[in-house]
Amino acid sequence: MNTRRQFLVKAPLGLLGVAAASKLEPQNPPPPGTPARSAPPPGAPPTFGTAPLTGPAVSPATFAEAEKLVQVTMSPAEREMAARSWRSSMASMLERRTGPRKVALEPTLAPASRWNPALGPEPQGPARDAFIRTPTDPGSLPATDDAIAFAPVTHLSRWIERKAITSERLTRI
Repeated sequence: MNTRRQFLVKAPLGLLGVAAASKLEPQNPPPPGTPARSAPPPGAPPTFGTAPLTGPAVSPATFAEAEKLVQVTMSPAEREMAARSWRSSMASMLERRTGPRKVALEPTLAPASRWNPALGPEPQGPARDAFIRTPTDPGSLPATDDAIAFAPVTHLSRWIERKAITSERLTRI
């Protein structure tokens, strides 16, 4: 019967062996006739670290100064690696600031947010497209501010229209 202690001793050793074996295997190029990787779909962000070089070149000294601002500590090797990869890893951040890449769409492509429920070529819907308020009498303006504040919006709009109350007074109420 295996114990937890035996597992904790053997598992890291097994993982270490697999990692060492994978590094020893020669990395062969793909055989001839294998299709090349296809390009990503339009508008897809680039894979991390594969973007074209953008932004100014930076040095390890730049990262040493930045460490003071963000209060982190990097080793000289880490600063060197960050300085080398800065321009290729910065492309995705630049895209976030400037917006997504422009993708050309054909003129016949309808936007996804457009919905037209009408079927067939005949025009559907009302004959005229105008908002017409019904002529209702809201009555006289109440004497108290509380009564005005809790009056229906239809009454308030008619009182403003008839100049029984101003929009400024209604806002103050």
